[in-house]
Amino acid sequence: MIGPLSVLDDRSRYAVALEQTGTTRGEAVRERLETVFAHSGVPDAMLMDHGVPWWNTAAPSGWTRFLVWLMKQGIRCHFSAIRHPQTQGKVERFHQSLERARTRRSRQQEWLTQNWLDDFRQEYNWIRPHEALDMQTPASLWQPSPKKYQPNPSGWEYGSCVEVRRLSVDGDLCLGNQRWKVSLSLAGEPVRLERVDQRILVYYCNTLVRDLDLATQRSTAVDRWTRPTTCKASPDNTL
Repeated sequence: MIGPLSVLDDRSRYAVALEQTGTTRGEAVRERLETVFAHSGVPDAMLMDHGVPWWNTAAPSGWTRFLVWLMKQGIRCHFSAIRHPQTQGKVERFHQSLERARTRRSRQQEWLTQNWLDDFRQEYNWIRPHEALDMQTPASLWQPSPKKYQPNPSGWEYGSCVEVRRLSVDGDLCLGNQRWKVSLSLAGEPVRLERVDQRILVYYCNTLVRDLDLATQRSTAVDRWTRPTTCKASPDNTL
């Protein structure tokens, strides 16, 4: 059984979306998120699990074209630790509330309808107070993101004060005579380099995607929450 797509605001626990897509295909999820972004704005960052459509176990880097689409919106994308649900504790708590509401229904399948999910989301956001919010409702604390959704974003502007390189058609970064594997999903895309001692941090748009260790010659995918160094700060709206 495929559960609904849920999008939860990190600060207020406001359920920005609770959609019954009926599928995990990237096209269907993207369509729903486009509506969410157009209505609620684009978050600065998103944290997700290693499931479809965010992650592809068959890809060397794991990233999907859908994930790259999120990055192009300027969203910093991060993944929770594998087999560590505490990383997404607020989401797990939300799903527990959703499951308890489902089990109270006499007909087990009725909760899958969009009308039922809409009613639950209305109660969760606007009516029921939350102990973790000092008995306030998520709706009383939530604010839309000021970042507007761009259906066709122009090329990402890294600025003039940074080092930018373009990846090869194989998604590799060429530095001198050495090639570093970054991601095939980012083939031909420009990335920003940040040199720190014997390491090079590789950013795509606002997301830190690779950590190159020149001393050990190791290339490591990065999933941790790291704010990039930029020339201009922006407000923090996180999902």
